[in-house]
Amino acid sequence: MYDKKNGLYIAHCSDGPLSIIGNMANRHGLIAGATGTGKTVTLQVMAETFSQAGVPCFLADIKGDLSGVSQAGRLTKFIDKRCAEFGISNPSFEASPVRFFDVFGQQGHPMRATVASMGADLMARLLELNPTQTGVLNIVFKIASDENMELIDLKDLRSMLDYVSKNARNYVSVYGNITTQSVGAIQRALLSLENQGGTSFFGEPAFDIYDLMQTENGHGVLNVLAADKLMLNPKLYSTFLMWLLNEIYTQLPEIGDMEFPKFVFFFDEAHLLFDDAPKALLDNIERVVRLIRSKGVGIYFITQNPIDVPDTILGQLGNRVQHALRAFTPRDQKAVKAAAETFRANTDFDTQTAIQELGTGEALVSFLDENGAPAIVNRAKILFPLSQIGAITDDERTSIIKKSKLYGRYEKSIDRESAFEKILAEKQRAETAEKGQQTADVKTAKTKSAPEHKKNGGGFWGAVVKIAVPVLTTIGRTLGREMVKNITGSGSKKRRR
Repeated sequence: MYDKKNGLYIAHCSDGPLSIIGNMANRHGLIAGATGTGKTVTLQVMAETFSQAGVPCFLADIKGDLSGVSQAGRLTKFIDKRCAEFGISNPSFEASPVRFFDVFGQQGHPMRATVASMGADLMARLLELNPTQTGVLNIVFKIASDENMELIDLKDLRSMLDYVSKNARNYVSVYGNITTQSVGAIQRALLSLENQGGTSFFGEPAFDIYDLMQTENGHGVLNVLAADKLMLNPKLYSTFLMWLLNEIYTQLPEIGDMEFPKFVFFFDEAHLLFDDAPKALLDNIERVVRLIRSKGVGIYFITQNPIDVPDTILGQLGNRVQHALRAFTPRDQKAVKAAAETFRANTDFDTQTAIQELGTGEALVSFLDENGAPAIVNRAKILFPLSQIGAITDDERTSIIKKSKLYGRYEKSIDRESAFEKILAEKQRAETAEKGQQTADVKTAKTKSAPEHKKNGGGFWGAVVKIAVPVLTTIGRTLGREMVKNITGSGSKKRRR
């Protein structure tokens, strides 16, 4: 809930409202807690509060619950009770401006990326390649760039892998060794990705990140990604969100401190980003988190345990909401202790004990103060959202999608000339040239064999003619002589008589 008096009002404790300070909102944050403790509602409250302040946000909707931000909420007994506790009268329920997105294009506008923009390292993580295979993939990307072979979709990458493999001897001295075994492994991984629906994500028109940073009637647009199907492939989900963060980081200019962030990015199920992540990727994430705030972007990770987030990144998350954790196992106990130690202690209660006692909708809250230092932790209750809690209907979703200003911009895919088409054209030219050469060779062979044909008497019939002509000539001469003799002899006899 945003108002001029309380600012970005998120929670309420015994001392009153707890609000995120606007120019500290880009110092990032964390929402943590066990399943069912209220993380999703906290995320909804934060997102609509930023929206009311004119800040657009991106949030992944894992279960479909967040689609309710598109509809106005209503007064319930629970909310009426909270209003009395918080001293709020006549809350103004309202919907937030929302645009729905879906990598698969089924529950929102499609979001596509080109293979080239994904980059070799993120693609390698998506394909679960080992270091050697990752090295070969980097070589393929480099060759594609050097030879102006654009990698847009998966068939471009597949064609480029085949092309490089067949011409490996031409590249080894410049780019390094390219083994058929590594290329084959990458091809198999690509096939697996295609079977999991990856083909829908790679292509054009590529998504423009500035379409996420829009406002309507002074409110920031909430860009909701339908992620229920995407979550069936956790690697694709986390890699896609990391790609999106990288695109935002790369394209946005430096803007310095602002009254409010330019954009807020909520990363739900954040542990998926860090699970089995190679050091190079972790270093990249840390760099993005550290530097992206200077571009006016705040990142808020949502996960079950704070220990899911590496310490180097956790230390940069200044605004924290910690819901209840259960300490049933040694790992759970470690998580409770770690979460407690990240807060500035409050002498009124024991933080470690409080984390295990929190009820649904309650949390330990610590936001950054005016100087950027973490405030003393408070035990608080999260505000109720002014939008609908829970999912909307399919008809409501479809109506919002069709009324969106983006409708029609990304719905139809484009397949322009790229690596696949260029390699195919080159192959066809080579085949045509080969056929032409074969035809020329046949003609040359016939031309060369013609004198030999004459020389050899033209084969069988040539041999016949060669024998028959002298014979017939001899016979003709004999017959001629006999005829002359007969004629001459008969004339002489007549003259004697």
